Amino acid sequence: MEPQNISEVSEFLLMEFSEAPELQPLVFGLFLSMYLITVFGNLLVILATISDSHLHTPMYFFLSNLSFVDIGFTSTTVPKMLWNIQTQNKLITFEGCITQMCFYILFGALDDFLLAVMAYDRYVAICHPLHYTVIMNLWLCGCLVLVSWVISATYSLLHSLMVLHLSFCSDLEIHHFFCETKQLVQLACYDTFLNNTTLCFGAVIMGGGPLTGILYSYSKIVSSICGISSAHGKYKAFSTCVSHLSIVSLFYFSGLGVYLSSAATHSSHSSATGSVMYTVVTPMLNPFIYSLRNKDIKRALKRLFGMETFIKGPFSLGLKKCP
Repeated sequence: MEPQNISEVSEFLLMEFSEAPELQPLVFGLFLSMYLITVFGNLLVILATISDSHLHTPMYFFLSNLSFVDIGFTSTTVPKMLWNIQTQNKLITFEGCITQMCFYILFGALDDFLLAVMAYDRYVAICHPLHYTVIMNLWLCGCLVLVSWVISATYSLLHSLMVLHLSFCSDLEIHHFFCETKQLVQLACYDTFLNNTTLCFGAVIMGGGPLTGILYSYSKIVSSICGISSAHGKYKAFSTCVSHLSIVSLFYFSGLGVYLSSAATHSSHSSATGSVMYTVVTPMLNPFIYSLRNKDIKRALKRLFGMETFIKGPFSLGLKKCP
């Protein structure tokens, strides 16, 4: 099979989940519902944190950033899939595929870093409560988010540029619902050793680095909580971490499950199905996890719907208290 020059490749085929026509309306309705819930749920969290001055703290600043990233993460893949199902057209242009891959990596990496930053915030709040407002100041919070964006964008551009230099065979079917990097590399009629090495190295650094930070933060948190004498104090300290721990578990366990299962079975279909967990389901559940157990978010949402407060001016960090 002769490789094509990259300039000759104009489009790919996204094979989605099912070829059965009778299942397409069900898949469309399911993913449309999940997408709308994800967007509106995360938008409500962002609006709640902006409109309520009590939520102008580092914890909710990072949460609102995470909600924005989750909207972008889901919007990178789901709308195109819904459009393909509705039009019964599986084509995606080469430029569209590279763009989708670039933003998918960007928002996925940002999720990693923001979860690690939020774990550090909980560590400072529980282990150094008297110095919390001094350590987690406006400058540091802004720098942590900015550095996360810069590293994620650099990593995303690196993979995109490496894929741009690949040559592809005539078989351009991507057995996934979006342009996943590994799937694109597998279609190349070229020595992909450097791409595969970069993918593995990147997964270790970009996934393992933030996860190591999260585990270290929580090891210190657990140690600090164990030193609290009263049971009420222990419960109060741990309850501030439950929502974050739930999101971390959903994101990492689903992501690791996808890559470990795909490596073991070499099944692109199981990989595509599993990818739904961390690209669609997890972003959809995040606002529910934070709002159901959080009295501050509930109060802000009630005020928002009751028109008790109005958004006045731009959102800024007023580090008023340790949450």
